[in-house]
Amino acid sequence: MVKVHDLGIKFRMAKRRRAGALDFILERRRARNRQRSRNEFWALRHVSFTVERGETVGIIGRNGSGKSTLLRVIAGVYPPDEGKVSVDGEVSTLFSLGTGFSPELSGRDNIYLDGIMIGLTKNQIDGIIDVIIEFAELGEFIDLPVRIYSSGMRARLGFAIAMHSDKDIVLIDEIMGAGDAAFRQKADAEMDRIMGERTVLLVSHSMATIEKHANRVIWLNKGVIAGMGEPKEVIEQYLAASKVKKPPPDLD
Repeated sequence: MVKVHDLGIKFRMAKRRRAGALDFILERRRARNRQRSRNEFWALRHVSFTVERGETVGIIGRNGSGKSTLLRVIAGVYPPDEGKVSVDGEVSTLFSLGTGFSPELSGRDNIYLDGIMIGLTKNQIDGIIDVIIEFAELGEFIDLPVRIYSSGMRARLGFAIAMHSDKDIVLIDEIMGAGDAAFRQKADAEMDRIMGERTVLLVSHSMATIEKHANRVIWLNKGVIAGMGEPKEVIEQYLAASKVKKPPPDLD
């Protein structure tokens, strides 16, 4: 279970000033003004919701709305500036293609590295590595450096690790739209397999993916919850606000 109560996350941004010929004269003045030039940007504010065990919740919104930041807070990457986040269970994350991979290590070595980073023991990884390798379909590339992998190959490997780590909670950021058509079909089937078994928070710009897999949808707009509820209803609200008549078709 995941509980988010009145969550707020802020980032500090400093305005950059143009250099000029008289900078050395104005340095003291700039120093006095530097504190005032800093702005606090709230990436998330007053966000509250609960995700029940076994529920799949889709998170939608335009770029910069706070979707990825929200997942990172739940994963413990960012501490809240306001509010509270409670996570009951172990978390597996898949934030982007190859996040956490060491480019000079082989795919096989990265399975162990990534597995240890998400809390698995070597014995646990030993027990699932063959399944991960088979799912990723990397063939002989599994023993070659990840730096030579295509984005689709990294996507398959990362998704395979996340899905077979057997963690209670899975956080997925955009990965469902990566890879070729065959991989997306395989990823869809794997999502169908774990639905109801694990708690999933899924960020995607594919409304078809969200509507297919999510039991409930959260729509973020400029860091606040603009809508939450049944997938079809919230997606329609989001598309209407975005002035999109219908979701673009998934191109397989």
